[in-house]
Amino acid sequence: MTARTHLAATTEQDTPFVEFWNEVLAPKFFRFKHILVGGLTQHSEAVFPSLPVKKGDRVLDVGCGFGDTAIKLAELVGPEGDVTGIDCCDAFLDFAITDAAQKRISNVRFVRGDAEIALPEGEFDFVFARFGTMFFSNPVAGLRNMRKALKPGGRLVHIVWRYPEDNPWLSMAKSVVLRFLPPPGDGALTCGPGPFSMAGEETVRNMMRLAGYENISHRRVDAPVLIGKDVEDAIAFQLAIGPAGEVFREAGEAAERKRVDIEAALAAAINEQKISAEGIVMDSSSWVITADNPKSEGADQC
Repeated sequence: MTARTHLAATTEQDTPFVEFWNEVLAPKFFRFKHILVGGLTQHSEAVFPSLPVKKGDRVLDVGCGFGDTAIKLAELVGPEGDVTGIDCCDAFLDFAITDAAQKRISNVRFVRGDAEIALPEGEFDFVFARFGTMFFSNPVAGLRNMRKALKPGGRLVHIVWRYPEDNPWLSMAKSVVLRFLPPPGDGALTCGPGPFSMAGEETVRNMMRLAGYENISHRRVDAPVLIGKDVEDAIAFQLAIGPAGEVFREAGEAAERKRVDIEAALAAAINEQKISAEGIVMDSSSWVITADNPKSEGADQC
């Protein structure tokens, strides 16, 4: 039976980062699950057919969220293999457990933990992460823990967003909101470095080299994403989650006083986008980054 456990090596008290995800972001992610899972899966769907996963593999899904990718991975490895999904957010894990049980997926388990602090070591053939590693406050530490979770010669694939200009579905709304509100200050509550922290190919290569990986490669994936069922839904999404949502949230009462004007400006910008039968569609672009854990010890560079 699918169950949720706690990673024994994690700290007893949650970090501010973990508290923020559980207390502030989780309810918003559930409200917009139809976008965050249904609307953004094109990027993982583009790579799943070519993932280096085979029947019988042991797999770790870091930042598994609602569990949809962990369940897909469990189907790939078959009953001979198994998948562990790890996330720091209780509500995501509870949803994932229920979903896996309803789909009768028995070779997946879900663990509450923080990949930047600790992961199981040397247990997995393959480690995967979809749009999670960009939020590591200490990316080298998080990436190193992911590598150490691999068996010698095991492989990592993680998906991250490219530059803001390649992702107008996120950057456009922020530009609009900044016409009315100041950027967040240094003490702003945040989900981490942000969605574009791993946009730079050479920067990430250096991080991964320091974390001990070899054979690092980047592949660009461009895909349309759904940002809302209609204009109203898209506006609500942008003001709740992502760069524009952070600006709006941190402005507090000033944002509420200007809400009508901000929403009107966002509506004008969103109405210029592609409208399909499913809703509002915009362009997006990601990196699919693949790397290997060396087959010999002594991989850490620092």
